[in-house]
Amino acid sequence: MKRVAIQGVHGSFHDIAVHQYFKDEQIQLICCSTFEEVFAEMEHDPTVIGMLAIENTIAGSLLHNYELLRASGATVVGEHKLHIQHSICCLPQDDWDTITEVHSHPVALMQCNKWLANHPKLKMVEAEDTAGSAEYIMKHQCRGWAAICNSSAAEMYGMKVLEDHIEDNKHNFTRFLLVSNPNKADFLRPLEKADKASLVFLVPHEEGSLSKVLTILSFYNINLTKIQSLPVIGHEWEYLFYVDVSFDNLTRYRQSIDAITPLTRSLKILGEYTEVK
Repeated sequence: MKRVAIQGVHGSFHDIAVHQYFKDEQIQLICCSTFEEVFAEMEHDPTVIGMLAIENTIAGSLLHNYELLRASGATVVGEHKLHIQHSICCLPQDDWDTITEVHSHPVALMQCNKWLANHPKLKMVEAEDTAGSAEYIMKHQCRGWAAICNSSAAEMYGMKVLEDHIEDNKHNFTRFLLVSNPNKADFLRPLEKADKASLVFLVPHEEGSLSKVLTILSFYNINLTKIQSLPVIGHEWEYLFYVDVSFDNLTRYRQSIDAITPLTRSLKILGEYTEVK
């Protein structure tokens, strides 16, 4: 049985991502209120695996999670891309004419902005979690309240789905990273099959410093799939670069890392894993 820490409750998108990634395997979820708690669970018990959202095709990157990952010492062992679909649900005894407010995570509310604009009488209330909103409404029997969450979460908590697929963009995906203690990584992914890596590094505050790194990666046929910069607090105009690369030759990838190391500062490989096509 795999023990996996997530931010959120049963029925959340993190829960769905875990069960899709570990299809047909036994899972024990450790539900956490924050991403900090996810990493704390992993630090307390090195056998615990973490699943965390890292970017969304609409909302963009979760910058705080990049920082937590870098500071944690955990390593990325896999990724999963989940199609995000939202529904609006309420207590079985409620209906369209009785609901007055809708609760959900602020990102979910944003992703359903057009639908909500067409229902101006509904008051929007931000909450910590999508599925958690449905759980709270059912547990406390909040008449007149609705939740935006996945329809599977609504079913899990006995809520009535008023309308499904209310998200504005039907091509809404979230990318999740599976992270673990480095000593457990080889049990979760065969390194010889790795074709993607996540890196973080600093470059000197000099003209062309980042360009030189990218040129070397290109020379070794390393494909840059994502680059995200974050300012270094307390150091004006210095940035950490979080980079995802993909490759079809592990040896050439290793050579490229050796080649860019002298041009960077604090280069850290956050993980090597198999890319989801």
